[in-house]
Amino acid sequence: MGAAGFIVLVPARRNSSRLPGKMLADIGGRPMVVRVAERARLSGARLVVVATDDREIAQAVQSAGIECRMTSPDHPTGTDRLAEAARLLELGPEDIVVNVQGDEPLIDPGLVSGVAGLLAARPEAAMATAAHPIDSPALFFDPNVVKVVCDEAGFASYFSRAPIPWARDAFGNGLAQPDALPEGLPAFRHIGIYAYRARFLERYPSLAPTAAERAEALEQLRAIGHGHRIAVLRWEKPVVSGVDTAADLERVRGLFARG
Repeated sequence: MGAAGFIVLVPARRNSSRLPGKMLADIGGRPMVVRVAERARLSGARLVVVATDDREIAQAVQSAGIECRMTSPDHPTGTDRLAEAARLLELGPEDIVVNVQGDEPLIDPGLVSGVAGLLAARPEAAMATAAHPIDSPALFFDPNVVKVVCDEAGFASYFSRAPIPWARDAFGNGLAQPDALPEGLPAFRHIGIYAYRARFLERYPSLAPTAAERAEALEQLRAIGHGHRIAVLRWEKPVVSGVDTAADLERVRGLFARG
C-alpha cells in the first residue's frame, strides 16, 4: 500500500509521571488527545485511531467521532501498544502505520504525511522518522536532545543523546562548549515521529532490547541493532514541542486561544 492509504495510530495512556491526566487536559474546549487526532486527520490519513488502555480516554475520543481500540494496560512500551492495535485493525503486512504521540496537539500534518510518504518510497526500510537541522550549540550539547547521524542514502546510522557527529578539530577535548557549531557540521535533532510497515510493527515487540538501547534509553536503537533500516526525513520547518509539563500545557492553551 502506498502512502495515500496510511493509518495513524495515537497511543494514549492515562498515567503520566510529569503531568497526570494530560491526555484529557482541556485545550480550547476539547481533550488534548482529541486535538491530536484532529491534527492527524488533516494529514490525509485514511484512518486515525486512538489506542488506549483507559475507558475514560476511549469515551472522550469516541464522543468526538474518532475511532478507538482498547489495548492491554500491561504493555512496556508504546510500540507494543501500537502492535496490538494494528492486530485488532487486521492491517495488511505492507500497510503503513504512523505513530503520533497523544501529547502533540500542534503536530504539523505535513510531518505526518511526510514520514508515511518516505517509507512508501523506500521499500528497503522497515521504519521512517524525521530530523531537523541543529544550529545551536546549546541544543547540540544537550543530552535531552536526541541526535541522529545518517548515511549517504538517508538511513539512520545511529541515534544518541551525545553530541554527534563530533567535530574533532573544532571541539578538541570538549571541555568548553563552543559559541557556534562549525560550518557544514551535519548535526540533526531527531523528531520523535515514526512510520512503520505493519509487518515490522508486528515483529518489533519480539526483538530483544540491545545494549546501546539500554545505555541511551532510546527504543529506536533496537531496530538498528537488529539490522532493520530507518529512513530519515529531513524536516526544515519549525518543530513545535509537545506537552510534557504544566507550563507546556499553558503555552499550548494560549496558542489555541489565539487561533
